[in-house]
Amino acid sequence: MNGAAEEASPPPRPADPGARAAEATWELVRRVHLGSRKPSNWLQLFKFGVVGASGYAINLLVFAGLTEGLDVHHIVAAVGAFCVAVSNNFLWNRNWTFDATEGHAGFQAARFLTVSVAGLGVNLAVLAALVDLAGLAELPAQALAVAVAMPVNFVGNKLWTFPSGR
Repeated sequence: MNGAAEEASPPPRPADPGARAAEATWELVRRVHLGSRKPSNWLQLFKFGVVGASGYAINLLVFAGLTEGLDVHHIVAAVGAFCVAVSNNFLWNRNWTFDATEGHAGFQAARFLTVSVAGLGVNLAVLAALVDLAGLAELPAQALAVAVAMPVNFVGNKLWTFPSGR
């Protein structure tokens, strides 16, 4: 390549993984800040909360049925409860919260599941800490763990699974 062609190319991304992570983090913070200024996003957050509340109730009911009714270990029960609740939440969020029915459902479901698994990771870490380290009872610990994971799910789904600007 000659020098003139190299000068016309865009600047390279930072080579340092830490710098790339910082750049991505600041971009996410910027998007969340700008998004928080739009009333339509607050309505979506409300709808997401309503759907989340139904998923939360489903999650806790399935979790209680598995742990208390069938004596399933709390981590396995949390995964089972997650599978039932995430199906409910995908359908309601796709059709009502984000009104994203024109997108490919399979593609959206894969992204929704990816975001939800990240949220589940947060949920399981908090659940394990509360039950195994703090000695909290399983059901209240799961209730807290699900609530702590909610922001991960909303931001991921808003910005990646069901992005606006279609």
